[in-house]
Amino acid sequence: MFPQTSRPASPAPISETTDESRLFDGVDLPRLAERMGTPLHAYSASAIRQRIDELHAALHGLDALICYAVKANSNLAILQLMANAGVGADIVSVGELRRALHAGIPAERIVFSGVGKNADEIAGALNVGIQRFNVESHDELLTLQRVARAQDVVARAAVRINPDVDAQTHAKISTGKSENKFGVSIDEARRWFAERKSLSHVQLDGLHVHIGSQILSVEPFRLALQRVAAFWRELEQAGHPIRSIDVGGGLGVCYRAGVDQPVAAADYVAVIRAALAGYHGRLLLEPGRYLVAEAGVLLTRVIRVKPGEQRQFLVLDAAMNDLQRPSLYDAWHDIVPVIDEGRPVTTYDIVGPVCETGDTFARGRELPRCDAGDLLLIRATGAYGASMASTYNSRPLAAEVMVQNGRYAIVRRRQHFEEMIAGEQPARQWETA
Repeated sequence: MFPQTSRPASPAPISETTDESRLFDGVDLPRLAERMGTPLHAYSASAIRQRIDELHAALHGLDALICYAVKANSNLAILQLMANAGVGADIVSVGELRRALHAGIPAERIVFSGVGKNADEIAGALNVGIQRFNVESHDELLTLQRVARAQDVVARAAVRINPDVDAQTHAKISTGKSENKFGVSIDEARRWFAERKSLSHVQLDGLHVHIGSQILSVEPFRLALQRVAAFWRELEQAGHPIRSIDVGGGLGVCYRAGVDQPVAAADYVAVIRAALAGYHGRLLLEPGRYLVAEAGVLLTRVIRVKPGEQRQFLVLDAAMNDLQRPSLYDAWHDIVPVIDEGRPVTTYDIVGPVCETGDTFARGRELPRCDAGDLLLIRATGAYGASMASTYNSRPLAAEVMVQNGRYAIVRRRQHFEEMIAGEQPARQWETA
């Protein structure tokens, strides 16, 4: 009754194109869309490696480890690229831990963050020997002590400091203010260190700070790190050695051309060097968005143009389940036609087919006139695009490909209906709890 979901073609080179506006890391986007269908996430391996190289170059001469924030994009191909580049992982769940290990990231390059680690997750991370836990509450610290003692191992831990610094970013991705759920005050952390000798199976010798995401100024970083540095010096003078300082992530990217002015890696690291001058322990960094956001695009086709009483709606085949950021954060993403034929400019509300008014990518956006079937590109979707996707409205998860120097490889095939419902079943067997 229903057509079967078609199987994607095998990865193949795409070449013989002369229109540079159609290319993404050398791959012809219209041909890619024809072969793979839309909506489609595509990631440039070259762009990701360039960001990694820029950060490594800025860190030259420092004892520093980049731990990629897996939540930004947890596709195994992305994680394997990180592993091959010597990058570690910042995880917030056992699922992310298993992904990182499966992709080849060694346990000793993995740090475990997050406010809600339970005993089973802590036990699993201890079993594989991760580098460090970023501890966010006293209860978590006691749980870590209890679980580590049961395994007869010593857990390495850092206390996450909440420096009460405004990251000047969206409220939902601000994490370093006193009203946020993350970390503890310096006063509370001071008490932890004063009592650290009572922790027989936790080696508390690290500091961690992360104040938010999509930060476009060095000033919040400078202020937060100055407070962490003052605390580090205080602890050292009190006889508490600090072997690692995790400076978190948060570097912003360009979502809106001509408006967003991201901080350069070199300028960011210069702030770290200045604030932590004289520190000789290991530095940990947790970039996520910075490494992958601008390396990703979402290809989508126009289903139809719908005239309204007050505006025109451009209805796409991509939806909020494929890219939640606009509906969740009112986030801006540049949206452009893949082929610009010099059509007159028209103003649209750009929406998806999901049955929600919130399924809106942009309001009052000017684009060259679009027709049904036109291919559009939503830019900077490599972070918090596919990783936050859902099957809302029973829409299958979109396919994902990695592109590099004119070739592409499927890194996640489009989800089939049978896979979508695989864990569901009729209520046949009833039990009492």
